[in-house]
Amino acid sequence: MNCCSWKSHAKLGILILGLTGSVIGQDDSKDEPVAKAVPAEEPQPKFDQDVVVVSRSRQFRISGSDPAMRAAAANLAEDTKDGLLKLLEELDDWKVPVILNLSGKFGDPVPLRSTVSKLSYHEAGYQVNVFINLSRGLPHEACQRAVIEACLLARSLKDAATVDAQVRRSIPPWLIEGLSEATDWRLGRSDRRMYDALFRHGELFDLEKLFGLDEAGLLELDAASKAAFRVSAGALVMALCEQPDGKAGMRTFAKEAPSYSGEFPALLRQHFPELNMSKSGLAKWWKLQLANKGSAPLAEVIGVVITDQELEDALKIRYRDSDATMHEIPISEWSQAPELSKAERVESVRLMEEELVRLSYRCFPSCRPLLQEYQLILKQWVAGENKDISGSLLKLKAARESMVTKAGRARDFLDWFEITRARETSGAFNDYLGLKMRLKIQSNPRKDPITEYLDRLDPLFVLPEQHKPPLFPFGKF
Repeated sequence: MNCCSWKSHAKLGILILGLTGSVIGQDDSKDEPVAKAVPAEEPQPKFDQDVVVVSRSRQFRISGSDPAMRAAAANLAEDTKDGLLKLLEELDDWKVPVILNLSGKFGDPVPLRSTVSKLSYHEAGYQVNVFINLSRGLPHEACQRAVIEACLLARSLKDAATVDAQVRRSIPPWLIEGLSEATDWRLGRSDRRMYDALFRHGELFDLEKLFGLDEAGLLELDAASKAAFRVSAGALVMALCEQPDGKAGMRTFAKEAPSYSGEFPALLRQHFPELNMSKSGLAKWWKLQLANKGSAPLAEVIGVVITDQELEDALKIRYRDSDATMHEIPISEWSQAPELSKAERVESVRLMEEELVRLSYRCFPSCRPLLQEYQLILKQWVAGENKDISGSLLKLKAARESMVTKAGRARDFLDWFEITRARETSGAFNDYLGLKMRLKIQSNPRKDPITEYLDRLDPLFVLPEQHKPPLFPFGKF
């Protein structure tokens, strides 16, 4: 046996002895515990906090989280900045860097605010720090607003050589929300129906409340109020930009707004001379701009339910009696109309025919044959051919009810499909969760007389422990 084979046999013997747990000279009578296999732990993602990603324009520097999240934050920041620059028609001549700090991970407790901005000064000059919490992933809307705020701060500081501690710089929430909404409107991501609903129901924020709402007040608003605030601010910003030389005025206004401490209507008149009007006149002009944004395009298609509602409102016969009093009855009650001449019948259905033509451009495509049937019925009624009108109206009513019912069932099915196939939270209830958290950590409970009275009555309805009935009065089952 040569040396190499001897070493190989020795290694094999040691391996066998190791597997059997026996060693020469060891007492085998004692049972040694056999080591159990320990399952390998799943590798946890390690975030390198020292890695910094620099964005395309080199203005944004992103740190924290994993590479994919840093890349997503960089792309979102650059897209938001590009939209703001195109809205204001401004060149990208940044000088102040913006630092995006990503912290936390998905599933962590949700904080009161997902983004926080802070201005700092060091030896190289100013820089804007944005802290982003990832407890619900990357919050796109909140990040968009934070980037707009950071860009506005950077614009106002790009010519500042030294720090001025006496000047407090902050961006008003209405300007941030307005620029964000105006950017989404330009890109086709905004909903026109919100403008129409606010104008119709009169839930628009007035100028005084719009300018006076601070960041803390904005956090306390519910979802509907936040949407109304955003649309109101967006309509104002877009109306200002559409003024003569409005883009230039908005650029100078946005640069001066962070350090402005007076009333914003005065600053608006300074940068937009065309708005040299009274406060009430400014409010009326603003509402007119809101109505223009909310007006629907001629070819915008509406759903089955809205089509049926507008059709019901349009199908009205209007006539005047002997006293010149205007009367209005549904077309289904055509037999209750008095005897009218042919010219009076033509006039009584003229507005109805115009409404049917207007609705034909925007109605749900399956409803267009119904509109044509109604137009034929109007021609028959004007010509005095009233024989088959009632039967035709009943058939059309049954067809409309069937279409509305099927549309409702289709919507319910799609809602069920979306709910049962959902794999992650959508974040639609973030405002509810935020309100719940604020109520939970509220440090100043109410001290009004009614609350104190209810607190005194509350112990009267709670039994002490010794008087509480047993959980199972007849024994355990």
